Amino acid sequence: MNHTHSNLTKWSVSSRIFHWISAILLLITWVMIFLYDNLDSNLYIGLHKAFGVSLLFWMIARVINRVFTKAPPAAVMPKWQMLLSQLSHFALYALLIAMPIAGLLMSLYGGRPVDVFGLFQIPVFVTPDRGLARLYNDWHTEIIWPTILAFTALHIGAALYHQFVKKDNLMSRMK
Repeated sequence: MNHTHSNLTKWSVSSRIFHWISAILLLITWVMIFLYDNLDSNLYIGLHKAFGVSLLFWMIARVINRVFTKAPPAAVMPKWQMLLSQLSHFALYALLIAMPIAGLLMSLYGGRPVDVFGLFQIPVFVTPDRGLARLYNDWHTEIIWPTILAFTALHIGAALYHQFVKKDNLMSRMK
């Protein structure tokens, strides 16, 4: 067994919790829209929106945590890989904030308030505008979503590459 990299420092507990709950919230939000698209029930669009808003608040808290939490020392890798890693992580954060904002604006410009699990409602605080609702719909579904899929695939692919090709145990930092 290769012990040369076993001294990799883990991310903080808060960072690891933020990471995995972000992944779970994204998955649940996607499952809800998948169910809505495939079953005849408005329950799922409401849950999709509530989980989407939850993801937005979670990501804002995650960014705050990231600002105040020291990252572990960088793993040893070529400069281009480090740059790609930093850019793709930044892109994922930005996309996971932009996605629910676009969805929220799509609903609000469509004249529909967003109910968050019956706890509170985000009211229509803009003048409804079908054109803007369509624009945010397009951003939400046609631009940001495929981009999230691409960067998530890149992120998971890079993690698997480190685990099974480089065998540097990098994934243990996020366990």
